[in-house]
Amino acid sequence: MVKRIFVENPIDPLILGDKLVFPTSKRTARNRFLKSALTELCAPWNPSNPATTGLPHDVHVNMYEKWSAGGAGVVVTGNIMVDQHHLESPGNTMITKELDSSERRQIWSKIATKAKKHGALIIGQLGNAGRQTQRAVNPHPYSSSDVPLKVKNIGIRGFGTPVALTFEQIQAEIIDKFVFAAKFLYEAGFDGVQLHGAHGYMLAQFLSRTTNKRTDKYGGSSKNRARIVVDIYNAIRKEIPVETGFVIGIKLNSVEFQDEGLTNNEAVEIAQEIDSVGFDFIELSGGTYEDFKFKHRRETTVKREAFFLEFAEKIKPAIKYAIVYVTGGFRTVPAMIQAIKENATDGIGLGRPITQDFDLPNQILKGSIQSAAEWPFADDYNSALFACTCQMIQAGLTEYSPEKGVNHGIMDLTDEKTFKEYIQIQNEIVQLIATKAEEGRFYLSMIPYMHNEKQFICEGTIPEL
Repeated sequence: MVKRIFVENPIDPLILGDKLVFPTSKRTARNRFLKSALTELCAPWNPSNPATTGLPHDVHVNMYEKWSAGGAGVVVTGNIMVDQHHLESPGNTMITKELDSSERRQIWSKIATKAKKHGALIIGQLGNAGRQTQRAVNPHPYSSSDVPLKVKNIGIRGFGTPVALTFEQIQAEIIDKFVFAAKFLYEAGFDGVQLHGAHGYMLAQFLSRTTNKRTDKYGGSSKNRARIVVDIYNAIRKEIPVETGFVIGIKLNSVEFQDEGLTNNEAVEIAQEIDSVGFDFIELSGGTYEDFKFKHRRETTVKREAFFLEFAEKIKPAIKYAIVYVTGGFRTVPAMIQAIKENATDGIGLGRPITQDFDLPNQILKGSIQSAAEWPFADDYNSALFACTCQMIQAGLTEYSPEKGVNHGIMDLTDEKTFKEYIQIQNEIVQLIATKAEEGRFYLSMIPYMHNEKQFICEGTIPEL
């Protein structure tokens, strides 16, 4: 039995089941829940074998089908990288012109078919890591400007020195690649795409004054810094018109916390600019690799749960058209409903809570539960990443069946015995990763707990700078 966060005053979840209509595509999400993108890291990574690197497989198919069967109105994939040289991490899925193949198209089409089967909208998140590309992948990645990360390592991650994109490169290296991936997913049967413009990745690097020092039309004012996003949107719409019903959304930071980072007022200006061109939805989050701040900063935020709600509530009233989701921190039904009633958000984004309970939306809407599971890694990003990816793989190793349900095979981290067994193995893997790094080797393994899948290991040499 999963242990859950205590809710003193249960509340009727009825309004969480309200449908949301996207303003441009006119598509309808069946409820207010959005399964937010999560780092998955379970695709093959072998740069010398383009046929398989970044290729999804049945684990992805099963995961997405189970989230759809679990009741989310919108299911957003993990970060699909549009450039194989600018990855969040080895283990990402990839869609690029260079890696295109009939096999890649078939598996993405299978994902779309299975996910849509149960009534969710399936949305592919498209991203380019920019300067947050790990050094093992690219020691000199592109960025909006040549501003390096102040933090060189986050756990197993190391980063190189970025190279500023020329004006001419922005079209070929950024815009065209996002358009290709969007059209690829449209042809595969996806309902839409989400541009990843948050958490310090490439598009966020253009949006933020911290990383955008450009003096051309892509730098300077908030409007200029948002121009690349507007250009990508318009280029996608040229290939996939509004009449197709294809959804286009974006994930944005509501605020950044480092020096010169995106302020809340700037986030409002950028969101308004993006809203005006026709984006269907805006998902609000916050933070970068330099300062994640995926934690509660004030007592008022603790009570209201969502990490970025105090910033989102200033952005939401400024949005005239797009549906707004807030992701990060929601754990109980009362807090979710309060945020909606206070006009801080239209929808509820769920990340980590939905790997323990793939059917969290269904359980809430049926009135069976009022909260998510108690999470043992509330303020530990690396441990949370490992645990969530492990749970996703556990779910993805078996096909969905109504008899077994969507949570079949997933470890219960609220069980003390399970947690102790799991954390021992995780610590061993983390130590192995550190040892490999000292040897100049990049090594990433999903925690082999309740599965022994060797396919989830990425290894390579870390280049010298």
